[in-house]
Amino acid sequence: MSDKEPTNFLDDLAEAEAEIDAENDVDFSDEELELDALRAERDELRDKFMRALADAENSRKRSERDRKEAENYGGSKLARDLLPVYDNMKRALEAATDEQREVSAALLEGVELTMRELVNTFKKHGIEPISPQVGDKFDPQTHQAMFEAPVPDTKAGDIIQVAAEGFMLHDRLLRPAQVGVSSTPG
Repeated sequence: MSDKEPTNFLDDLAEAEAEIDAENDVDFSDEELELDALRAERDELRDKFMRALADAENSRKRSERDRKEAENYGGSKLARDLLPVYDNMKRALEAATDEQREVSAALLEGVELTMRELVNTFKKHGIEPISPQVGDKFDPQTHQAMFEAPVPDTKAGDIIQVAAEGFMLHDRLLRPAQVGVSSTPG
């Protein structure tokens, strides 16, 4: 009997230890699983937060860029509509003869002052003239060729006549300068 009792006791002890280990492993693995789930949820929430923060920053930058663009270029339609007024005033001043200048000096002076005020207002709002000269090289980025003609003593691509000035609104082309261009003399 004494042989069986210790074996039984040892078997019982081993069984009890196995049960305790199994209970601890289950509890430990449940806690571990819960901890892993919480970590995964934390990481997911951190990722969502970082994405929301990046989206907010991108929206702020986009709205700032849109605001600046609206400030700089929002009046481009009005500016484009005022360019014919500038052209007509310039033509009126150029068409006046010396005799007309003597008779209507006050009127022409008023037109000149109005023209200067218009030019100053253009400059104040970032509108700058493009004033090519006869003999300059044609630039398709800022000039529009209205016609092409062979002219002696010129090179192909030289400006031979300026029909209308062009204008830039800050760094954008508002209207190209309208020019006549020399073709290769025949």
